[in-house]
Amino acid sequence: MVKNAKILSIKNGDGSETMGVFSAKGVIDIRAVAKKLNIAAPYTLDQLLQEGNVTAFNKVVAGAEKSGVPYLAESKIRYGRLFKSPGKIICVGINYRQYAEEVGVPKSAVPALFNKYDNSLAAHQCVLEIPPPEVSYKLDYETELLVVIGKRGRNIPESEALNYVAGYCTANDFTSRDLQLDLPGGQWMMGKTLDQYAPIGPNFVTADIVGDPNNLQIQTLVNGEIRQNSNTSDFIHNVQKLLAYISTYWALEPGDIIFTGTPQGVIANMPKDQQVWLKKGDVVTSVVEKLGELKFTLG
Repeated sequence: MVKNAKILSIKNGDGSETMGVFSAKGVIDIRAVAKKLNIAAPYTLDQLLQEGNVTAFNKVVAGAEKSGVPYLAESKIRYGRLFKSPGKIICVGINYRQYAEEVGVPKSAVPALFNKYDNSLAAHQCVLEIPPPEVSYKLDYETELLVVIGKRGRNIPESEALNYVAGYCTANDFTSRDLQLDLPGGQWMMGKTLDQYAPIGPNFVTADIVGDPNNLQIQTLVNGEIRQNSNTSDFIHNVQKLLAYISTYWALEPGDIIFTGTPQGVIANMPKDQQVWLKKGDVVTSVVEKLGELKFTLG
């Protein structure tokens, strides 16, 4: 697995999305440097995780300066999607103690799981095109820690679970509450996985840099106002427990991503007379300690 790296996705002029790697001198354009050095290296994070050609990736990073390819300024980068085809997108519901108390439900003995699809993946600084109000108007934020799998595992012991993690990202499990909760039977798939309903970014940070994933500050801001403010230490099921449980039912593969749940403070859990749903023009900022601020605007 890749180590000691902080990776973003660059949206290039030709529409492609390729990796950039932070360095002391600026962002390394992996595709440009690999081509200049004639190294057959992965260009995207999906490829790096799923194909595992870490040696070639490291050669590109090490050769960036001598390649003569200019370093990029982060402020001038147009962000692409960190993930395009991650294999499995697994999500966890009601996984913070204070969230469960806010909703008034008992803490579940096992994680509640659902999924998203690739169409929901979106980039840092994207304009999230919301559905027309006659389709959905109860729009809500859910900032989450995203776990990225780095090696295959089935029936993973809790004591070894973090050895299967490549890294982490900030993510938002954007949700249409009217589709999720108000339709007959509750339509979780419709409420959770419309187009662009999974913004992720700005960075992928390797596990060795992050350290303990179960003690990270996590926040949501809407137009600069703090709405969610918690810590992953409030997890009901920590990252190790999640991986052990999930891998009982599915093999976890390199490049799979796992949304770990959101803390208290979502709009859906407010008193009805205080619920002001997100609307066009709102700017949502999701923050997870050590991972950066994910921002997107509703359009």
